[in-house]
Amino acid sequence: MKPLQVSLDLMIRSLLDAKKYSSLRDMLVIMNPADIASLFQELPDDSLPLLFRLLPKELAADTFVEMDEEAQELLIQGFSDRELKEVLDELYVDDAVDLVEEMPASVVKRILRQTAPEMRKMINEILKYPEDSAGSMMTTEYVSLHPEMNVSQALARIRRTGVDRETIYNCYVITPDRRLCGIVSARSLLLSSETALIEDIMESHVISVDTMTDQEEVALMFNKYNFLALPVVDQETRLVGIVTVDDAMDVLQEETTEDMEKMAAIVPSERPYLKTGIFATYRQRILWLLVLMISATASGMIITAFEDALAAQVVLTAFIPMLMSTGGNSGSQASVTIIRGLSLNEIQYKDFLRVFWKEIRVGVLCGVTLAAANYVKLLLIDRVSSPVAATVCLTLVLTVVFSKIVGSLLPMGAKKIGLDPAVMASPFISTIVDILSLLIYFQIAALLLGL
Repeated sequence: MKPLQVSLDLMIRSLLDAKKYSSLRDMLVIMNPADIASLFQELPDDSLPLLFRLLPKELAADTFVEMDEEAQELLIQGFSDRELKEVLDELYVDDAVDLVEEMPASVVKRILRQTAPEMRKMINEILKYPEDSAGSMMTTEYVSLHPEMNVSQALARIRRTGVDRETIYNCYVITPDRRLCGIVSARSLLLSSETALIEDIMESHVISVDTMTDQEEVALMFNKYNFLALPVVDQETRLVGIVTVDDAMDVLQEETTEDMEKMAAIVPSERPYLKTGIFATYRQRILWLLVLMISATASGMIITAFEDALAAQVVLTAFIPMLMSTGGNSGSQASVTIIRGLSLNEIQYKDFLRVFWKEIRVGVLCGVTLAAANYVKLLLIDRVSSPVAATVCLTLVLTVVFSKIVGSLLPMGAKKIGLDPAVMASPFISTIVDILSLLIYFQIAALLLGL
């Protein structure tokens, strides 16, 4: 916890103990909802309902959205029906959908009972879309205009309906059958003549996404085009909702966290680390550990197969860990770079040959540099014979080259067949590279040392 947050935490605790509720309210109303939610997370659970009730209605709703699902459930359990309805009435549709998706069934039933019929209908519309699609993350609260309106009529409509919309900076121009035909910003409206027609000032080339577009692709479009909101259309190009930049940022964070967990051979979790139980964490990790342990036995089988060769040149055994470690590190470097490029759409499967040729050249440069440094070490420090040093160094060059190739092409292959490239990350690639490095090592030893 940051020092400022620690002092606020102590101050709030002292005011609570002294029952100085008016001072508490004065302190909280000037804070940002995200900061309040973060502060509430550090306080005892039994104090949350009291502190939450001190907040003004709008600030309370904004704070509620920022809280984690456990704190939200705790508050809902303590709310009266009237209090719950007041909070729900202040939520935007996409936030209400997130709440419904995260809460237990018993809590969801109570939420829906206290939700206005119109809001309930919009929630059900969004819930019908697949979980990771644009439709599931959109909101249906946007400002729509018609092309035949003039600027004066458009501004009047924004003033009349905008208070309940998630954003009014971008307004979407639709035909009578709700087909998206343009977009106009509030800036354009304010700077145009009041008699100007919307169809004359709108941008008709609108970038939009389909309701079934993957949420990660949607989030990347915000980064590419610097959007604040992105329209979502159905198969007939009818406008059904918009995705806002705050939701896109949440998706990017979730997807990045998921990729990092997969790259570390952990089953992804939606809960924060400290909120995840011991057995849940165990279940996330043990499966991949078992798979990798079993696959690593192949390395032991190769060593056993060349046991006689190792007995003849015992010194070769000392360099096995170095070769396997260097190969694993080389493969991991390539895989992380390629996986990130794939996730950002910087690399496509059609770039297969370009990636292959580049990694070969990088592997040769890295391998030769490492081998040269290692050759000097082997002769001056380890004092091995020149043939042994040549065996180790040549193996090092080939191991690095093949590791770079495997580390770069496996994620691309996974992407091509519909798997998450992050699955082909460090642990998995290291296991494959270990096997390759041993096979290369003993084959070269057999050639150069006559084993």
